[in-house]
Amino acid sequence: MVRNAARRTELLDAATELLADVGARGLTFRGVDERAGAPTGTASNYFRSRDELLQDLCDHVFTRLTPDPEHVEERLQAPRTRELETTLMRDLVARADADRAAHLALFELRMEASRRPALREVFTARFRANLDAITADHVDGGFPGGPDTARILYLAMTGLLFEHLTLPGLHAPDGAALDELVGAVVARIVPGE
Repeated sequence: MVRNAARRTELLDAATELLADVGARGLTFRGVDERAGAPTGTASNYFRSRDELLQDLCDHVFTRLTPDPEHVEERLQAPRTRELETTLMRDLVARADADRAAHLALFELRMEASRRPALREVFTARFRANLDAITADHVDGGFPGGPDTARILYLAMTGLLFEHLTLPGLHAPDGAALDELVGAVVARIVPGE
């Protein structure tokens, strides 16, 4: 069977939505086919196994969550200050709100990796590469603080996003309070000028 790249992306998008809605235990080829509106058996023609689907899904979700390079370039025209870091973290929250399913799918993938050593190895490498890139962008980009600042901010924002997306309103019942919370996180982690 000739594989169509657009169809593959549709299947991965459907798998992302399904994973976010029902969790890893409910992620089946049949469910992906139904969610994508594809004939039964389509997903199994694109992915040899559930593990392959999960691995490809991890890369797909990271791609889906990557910010628009033009937007990032525009943001990075400003001086590298704590204020810019705050703006970038607020942008991260806005992207999470805009694509809630992809972030929830990423959390589900982490949980699945905790139970499956083969996936854990693949996902750990993918997440490590992401963290290394974030750290390098922070340090090489001239933001205040060094590699530890970048890693601690990563951990804090991951926790904030997890709380915000899984228990909306727990810490910040509205958008203004959430913006303030993001500002407080950055102010406590990123050194001032």
